[in-house]
Order: sequence, then structure tokens, then C-alpha cells
Amino acid sequence: MPRRITLSLWMLALILALMTLLATGFGALRLPVNLLWNGTDEALRQIWFTIRLPRVLLALVIGGSLALAGCVMQGLFRNPLADPGLLGISSGAACAVALWVVLPITLPALLMLYAPMLAAFLGALAATLVIFLLSQQRDSSLSRLLLVGIAINALCGAAVGVLSWVSNDAQLRQLSLWGMGSLGSAQWSTLLAVTSLMIPTVLIIWRLAGALNLLQLGDEEAHYLGVDVSNVQRILLLCSALLVASAVAVSGVIGFIGLVVPHLMRMWLGSDHRAVIPGSVLAGAFLLLIADTIARTVVAPAEMPVGLLTSLLGAPWFLWLIFRRGGEHG
Repeated sequence: MPRRITLSLWMLALILALMTLLATGFGALRLPVNLLWNGTDEALRQIWFTIRLPRVLLALVIGGSLALAGCVMQGLFRNPLADPGLLGISSGAACAVALWVVLPITLPALLMLYAPMLAAFLGALAATLVIFLLSQQRDSSLSRLLLVGIAINALCGAAVGVLSWVSNDAQLRQLSLWGMGSLGSAQWSTLLAVTSLMIPTVLIIWRLAGALNLLQLGDEEAHYLGVDVSNVQRILLLCSALLVASAVAVSGVIGFIGLVVPHLMRMWLGSDHRAVIPGSVLAGAFLLLIADTIARTVVAPAEMPVGLLTSLLGAPWFLWLIFRRGGEHG
């Protein structure tokens, strides 16, 4: 990679590290780092270590996962408007998790930790396969993909509505908060579960960055250049579905990060996925960390669902992209 891009990525990583350290001190209760290490209040340290730190780290993992999933989807479909939320992938995962919440099944402790992610993965994978199969048809177009995404979102939304109707009060509150997106349930156990899925998935996608670059030339050209197109597409689809599923299972539906971040990284770093992939992970982590920090502080001691903030940011960006593409083709 060019030196400028490498320096940009290191700069982004440094800014993210500094913001992570600062974010652990903000919330309904201010916890400055110097007070924690110089003071003698053990209760404050326990709050910082068991509540604040896992939440900040979970924001990094979820934000990076959603941005990377969006980066992969945009690369596979060769379109900057591809996004797990817009295409219905997040809704598919949400519907499966809602079914798990309302119809719980007793499993061993370790399986119970991963069961919501498995349910979300199956729902996300089903929606992904529908979108991917449609994109392979000769008469497929962006407008048709978005219409299918709208249909999937509507169908899954109706299913979640039915499940909410038959749920009890505790389940209904859980579904309501979870549908707006929140990191309030962050714990070390959930952080470990999501991270254990994200890290190998990121490494697999990183190894396929070169093949993803060649896919931008078209399937036939990539095949002639030595890419096993169908296998690479299959692996990338599974990886993106797994990233979305693990994020949705833990934090609920947090939209537009997968749309905004990869597009910004392509504008800044270029089209080489060897740079866009790590850039998307870092920038996605940064964006969700900022959004969650604001959500924890702007209405303290109450808390705003972080999914609302990301939607407020992403919806205008999506409209700008549509008008921009319309102007380019007009």
C-alpha cells in the first residue's frame, strides 16, 4: 500500500485508541482515568471495570463488525448503496433473534451464550442468500435489489410485530429496546462471544481482499485472473452474515454504519480493499463509540438508544447518495 494510506490507517488507529480511553470516563457517572488510578474508591473501579469498559469495547467490536459487513456487501454487489440494513439482512437476523426471545429453549450455559448469535446467523444468512441469488440474475438492478430489501424488511418487521404481540411484558420490553439498538447489556461474557466470532471472520475477509479487488472487474474477468469466483463469493457472504448476526444478537438493530463508513473510506483511501477493509473496521468502531458515548451522556441519567443516533446520521447520508447517483446518471 502507498505510504500515505498506511500513515492514514495508523493515524486513525491512534485517534481510536485515545477516544477509547476518554470514552470510559463519560456517562451518567463521570469516571476520569486519573481518579480511578490515583484514588482509593474501589466501588468506582468496579463500575469502570465491570460496566463501563466492557461497553466501550463492545461498541468497538460491534461498530467494526457492521462497517466491515457493509464493506463486503458493497464490494460483492459492486454498489455503494449495498448495506446489511437496507437489503434486509439485519431484519432477517432480528426476526430470528426475536423468535428466540419469545420462544426460549433451555440449553447448556455455553450454548445459551451463542444461541442468539446462531439464530441471528441463520436469519441473516437466509436474507443474504435471497439478495445474492437475485443479484446474479441478468435483469437484476439496484432498484430491484432495494425493493427486495424493502420487502424483506417489511416481512421481518411484521413477524417481529406478531412475536411482540404474543410476548409477555418482560419479553416485550426486551424486544422494544433491542429493536432500537442498544449496548446497555454489555458484559464481559457477551464481549468475549462476539469477539471470538469477529476476529477469525475479519482475518478471513482480510485474506480475500485481493480477490475482492479482482471481483470489481466483473465475475468473468476475475475468473480469468485466477479467482475461484463462486467460492470467494460464498465465503464472503457467510462472513458478512456472521458479522451482522453477532452484532444484531448482542446489540439489536443498529443501522447505517455499514452504509456510511465503507463509502467514506473509499472516498478517503481509494478502492483498494487492502486499505478499505482495515479502514472500515477502525472507522466503524470509532463512529459507534462516538454515538454510544453521546447516547450515554446527552440525556443522563437516562440513556438514548444508540440505533436512533446512527439512523439520524445515516438517513440523510443515504438520501444524499441517492440524489448524487441520480445526478450522475441524469
